[in-house]
Amino acid sequence: MASLTGSTENGSMVQIDEAQIRGHVDEVVRKSVEETLNGLLEAEADQLCGAKRYERSPDRVDTRAGSYDRGLQTKAGQVTLKVPRLRSLPFETQIIERYRRRESSVEEALMEMYLAGVSVRRVEDITEALWGTRVSPSTVSELNQQLYERIEAWRNQPIEGDFAYVALDGIWLKRSWGGEVKNVAVLVAVGVDQDGYRQVLGVCEGTKEDTESWRKFLRHLKERGLKGVRLVTSDKCLGLVEALGEFYPEADWQRCVVHWYRNVGSEVPRHRMKEVMAMLKAIHAQEDREAAKKKAGDVVEKLRAMKLTKAAKVVEEGVGETLRYMSYPREHWTRIRTNNALERLMREVRRRTRVVGAFPDGNSALMLVSARLRHVAGTKWGTRKYLDMERLQETTKETSGVAS
Repeated sequence: MASLTGSTENGSMVQIDEAQIRGHVDEVVRKSVEETLNGLLEAEADQLCGAKRYERSPDRVDTRAGSYDRGLQTKAGQVTLKVPRLRSLPFETQIIERYRRRESSVEEALMEMYLAGVSVRRVEDITEALWGTRVSPSTVSELNQQLYERIEAWRNQPIEGDFAYVALDGIWLKRSWGGEVKNVAVLVAVGVDQDGYRQVLGVCEGTKEDTESWRKFLRHLKERGLKGVRLVTSDKCLGLVEALGEFYPEADWQRCVVHWYRNVGSEVPRHRMKEVMAMLKAIHAQEDREAAKKKAGDVVEKLRAMKLTKAAKVVEEGVGETLRYMSYPREHWTRIRTNNALERLMREVRRRTRVVGAFPDGNSALMLVSARLRHVAGTKWGTRKYLDMERLQETTKETSGVAS
């Protein structure tokens, strides 16, 4: 036990228990944090109600209905929040939301450390710095098992509502297998719901980006309830279009414009690249599909005149696959003609998985990718409106009216 020794004026010795003082200070800080957070919760409840507790006010819109306790781990220690209940309005507090995001980040960091082979002692040190609590060695594996179960539940939860727009893509990761490093594919689906918000619809392991892997993935999505699909945007992955026709035959397929540009560019000399890219972009700058097809014909002729016959062939054979988006509302065009939004998400996943290197198995890769996507889905990415879907409904009604 650590102690300090001092003397009084009359020369008598006084011993001070340093651990006791530190514990007393920690408790004072913890209580102060607890009181401050509960005060903030009360203030938020007053603001939502339009008046303070028991206050008579013409501006009041709701009244209190008690409270419930919720534990929150802070750097100062475990505190108890008295979360107010309201009679009619939902009580959504930024304190709780920040706690959820923080908890998700800590879980993700714990999984990264586990998969990266960080020592148990190091995990203890890091979790104390992140969480304010030292995680014992005996609970590290238990925490990871619980986390795996939560991620599996999230991955397999029912898909509710219609998703008119869906984007598909895959990411290649490394895994150790019998002393060798091999590839493993993780397939991802993202959709826009009827209210215009993005959701991560599915994450699955695929042995390869081939027909059978895509077939299993699309079956997984369909069995969980994915419906209302109008347009699927993706690269021209091997087997994807074929598998898509089996499960969503009524859906249009949009070939990612940016990927198509790259395919054409692979047949173009570097010194002609800028000129050819400008020609390709001019196709998708047209006002409608017919004008775009006509412009594509002009581009093909010009490429042949430039002796770029291979590039001309790629344009001629594939341009129609890049124009499906023009059947949908013009306001949506820039966001549904490419896979850019999903690719940005995959780059964020890649940034996280790069620190691991080679995974011990495919399931570990799947779990870490899923953990990252689950975290991102709870941020502004998933809570900010992405598209005005009323425009799609209006366009559908106008088309139906013309057809009838």
